[in-house]
Amino acid sequence: MQKARRYICKYCGYIYSPLRGEPHRGIPAGTEFEDLPEDYICPVCGATGKGPIGTWGFELWEPTRFVCKICGYVYDEKRGEPHRGIPPGTKFDDLAEDYTCPVCGLDPKITEHYGKVGKSQFEPLEY
Repeated sequence: MQKARRYICKYCGYIYSPLRGEPHRGIPAGTEFEDLPEDYICPVCGATGKGPIGTWGFELWEPTRFVCKICGYVYDEKRGEPHRGIPPGTKFDDLAEDYTCPVCGLDPKITEHYGKVGKSQFEPLEY
């Protein structure tokens, strides 16, 4: 599985993710940043009057915090989970494939309803 490359606008903080694209602007999910149209403008800066900030106003952004979509627990790479043997600085992508949410993943009622609450139930926090 290839890691998604996200980009952040240096002026407003908007994050472009190829995982979601911008379907409301005709850019389907799966469109890599490098494949955006030449006339691409940041949707936030363009809407708030900051001017036509194009792809030149973006830089590569890598998340360091990830939130469980089921319970809201936040895995922070800086903090890790030392009580579970995951040292501070451990990248989310480097967690074991059998990693489970330490909050809802241990609740039998939740796992009965949702199944194993693992890495796939986490998404990057933008800030």
